[in-house]
Amino acid sequence: MRTGIANLPLHYGKAPRWLFQRMKELARLITIFVISEYGPEEMLKKLSDPFWFQAFGCVLGFDWHSSGITTTVCGALKEGIKGIEKDLGLFVAGGKGGTSRKTPLEIEQVGTYLNQNPLKLIYASKMVAKVDSSALQDSYQLYHHCFIFSKNGLWTVVQQGMNTSTRYARRYHWLGEEVKDFVCEPHSAICCDKKGKALNMVAKKSKKAREVTTLLAKEKPEGLISEIKKLQNLNLPTHHQVLVKDINPERLNKIFLTTYDKQPENFEELLGIKGVGPKTIRALSLISELVYGTAPSFNDPVRYSFAHGGKDGHPYPVDRKNYDLSINILKKAINSLKIEQSEKINAIKRLHNFYPA
Repeated sequence: MRTGIANLPLHYGKAPRWLFQRMKELARLITIFVISEYGPEEMLKKLSDPFWFQAFGCVLGFDWHSSGITTTVCGALKEGIKGIEKDLGLFVAGGKGGTSRKTPLEIEQVGTYLNQNPLKLIYASKMVAKVDSSALQDSYQLYHHCFIFSKNGLWTVVQQGMNTSTRYARRYHWLGEEVKDFVCEPHSAICCDKKGKALNMVAKKSKKAREVTTLLAKEKPEGLISEIKKLQNLNLPTHHQVLVKDINPERLNKIFLTTYDKQPENFEELLGIKGVGPKTIRALSLISELVYGTAPSFNDPVRYSFAHGGKDGHPYPVDRKNYDLSINILKKAINSLKIEQSEKINAIKRLHNFYPA
């Protein structure tokens, strides 16, 4: 299930070291507390909720209304639980820029601690990225991919794209246990303050377009290239002005040879083929609509937006004294929780010794 998409203004710079150190510690304590009380799966659900995630960032002291909350909160969580992942049963892979491309390797590295085949998680990570970069074309280029998962194989994704011309970012939330179909309304949330034009091939309305697009991908390349060249000479509907301007038919010939060779059975298989990207899907959806009359959805699927202030001094500067007090309070709460659990275990042991089986 797609939990949401968020558009957030691009704020440059990074969290100061003194703040990030505290963010890591508080993120670790909150995560320990949630998992101790409810289990790792509850933490996954909370992170997939755009409002909880945003509130989490506020508690950690970052901006309420900024693209930086996504990368910094995910980074603080990843660094904060480093070394105790196996004890928590929760793992964090990926991150910003080049780190996002290491996600499959990071999943594979902890494979021995999982009760699930890591290849399924690696597939989920790749498909989520493919959907938000190729199947949903909303003018936001992905630059952050954070894959959080439990030892039982449940997962959540928080990833973000940017639109440098509008200086806004958009955050995409996924909750693995709710994903019944990667290519039909899969998000749990998409957060953004601005809506625009989007080629949304994962909308329910696009079902027929997905089917026809898959059939087209199995055709010989010569016919597809010929259709694209014809279409480029037509007066197209306004929503196609952006979609066709950078399509080069000759460059698509190689990838169409691949799709013809692979003969994908469905749109998900088509999307998963190496080399199939935004332009391939765009070209096929264009032919699907104008030649076969199966129009995809062009509705921007944004469902959440956020406003107001954090680290930039809004609504007020981070209060270091109160921040440290919060950390200490949580530490005491977690320590008392551990003591209570230890006392319960000892009581059960004593009871067992008193009444032997």
